[in-house]
Formats: sequence, C-alpha cells, structure tokens
Amino acid sequence: MEILQNILIIFIGFISGFLNTVAGGGSLITLPILIFMGLPGSVANATNRVAILSQNIFAVTGFNSKGVKLPFPYSLYLGLASLAGGFIGARLAVDINDSLFNRILAVVMIMVVTSIVLEPKTKKENRPQRLGFIPQALGVLSFFFLGIYGGFIQAGIGFLVIAVLTRINHFNLITTNYVKVFAAIVYTGVSVLIFALEDKIIWITGLTLAIGQGFGGWYASRWSVDKGEVWIKRILVIAVIVLAIKLWFF
Repeated sequence: MEILQNILIIFIGFISGFLNTVAGGGSLITLPILIFMGLPGSVANATNRVAILSQNIFAVTGFNSKGVKLPFPYSLYLGLASLAGGFIGARLAVDINDSLFNRILAVVMIMVVTSIVLEPKTKKENRPQRLGFIPQALGVLSFFFLGIYGGFIQAGIGFLVIAVLTRINHFNLITTNYVKVFAAIVYTGVSVLIFALEDKIIWITGLTLAIGQGFGGWYASRWSVDKGEVWIKRILVIAVIVLAIKLWFF
C-alpha cells in the first residue's frame, strides 16, 4: 500500500510540476491532496515547497538546454526582490492556525479559478520587450509582493507572475516562464530553509513528491507551452472548485 501511495504521489507531482511550469496552479492540486492525506495545513504548505524547489531547479535546466536566455540583470533584480518578500511570507506562514490556513487556501483557489474563467481572449502579438527604468521598477516592486505571497501560500502564484511579466514587460510566454521558475528558486529556497528550521517539513513525503515534480518541471520546460492549455484549464477549474468546497466546509 505504501508503494502504491508513493507512486501516486510521484504521478501527482509530475502533473503539478508540468502545470506550474507551463502556466501555474500546480499547488492548487498538491496542497489539498497533502491535506487530505492527513497533513495539517501549515505542514502540507511547508512540505510542498520541497517539491516546488526541485521542480524549478529542473525547469531552469530544461529551459537552458533549449537555449532560452534570461533577461539579465533584470532577472537578478526580480530574484532579489522575491527573496526579501519570500522571507516575510514564510515567517507569516509558520505560525498560522491550520483551520485559518485551509480557509485562506480555499478563498485563494476560488479567486484563481475566477481569474481563469474570466481571462480575456487576446491576440498573441510580437510586442517589443519593455525593459526601461519604469517597467523594471514596477516589475521589481511587484515581485516583492509576489514573493510575500509565494513565501506564504504559493498556490496560484504562477498565474500572477505571468500577468506581471506579460503586461508590464511584454515578455513572451517562454521567457515569462523561464523568469518565473528562476525567481521561484529564490523565494522557495528561503521558504524551505525557514520551514526546515521550524521543523514543519515531512521530508519523506516532500522528497517523494519532488521526484515527480522535478521531472514534470523539466519535461514541461522543453515542451510547447501552448499545447493542451484549454483542457488543462478546464480540468483545473473543476478540480479547484471541488477542493475549495472541501477545504472550506469539511
């Protein structure tokens, strides 16, 4: 039974890593499942970060192997801003009541689903990147607050990062996802460190999930970012609504 459970965790991790890399929302699947397995909300939140860190490290290697270039030094500025925010967010998450955490997670999930459903249909354009002082300053400020959110709860942050980088800097989706996973290594890394020091991580579960999530991130980074996106969103909407109801009422 334990072997089957570990295989299921690895499979779930792969799906989550894939979703997180090409779009976002993978933690909206893994977090509730970890809670359903019996982990307290705050512990599930901490344990999930181990897998997310693995996913982003492998995703970076995948993007790099395909010759995708990071916009430097802008990516470094975003990483440092998210590091500061991630530290604050992780400290907030350490002492949160598990019941309150579950309800916050449920609200976040509903908000993310709403944003997916109401996302406007826009034509894809080859717009020039915006890397002047003002767009970079806005991006850095946004990533500080995104770091706080990522350090605190993580779930759904991928959609927020995509919105910031595509609307403020006009990055294409491939560059956006590369910057997204690069910055996530920074704020997730500091979160893992804080949660580990507070003894909030179930390491066996986290590392098992990390196997699948790491491979999912690597595979997704080398895969076409648009293929299958419509069905992924449809399935994600249904799953998130069901899990949000479960978290809020049970």
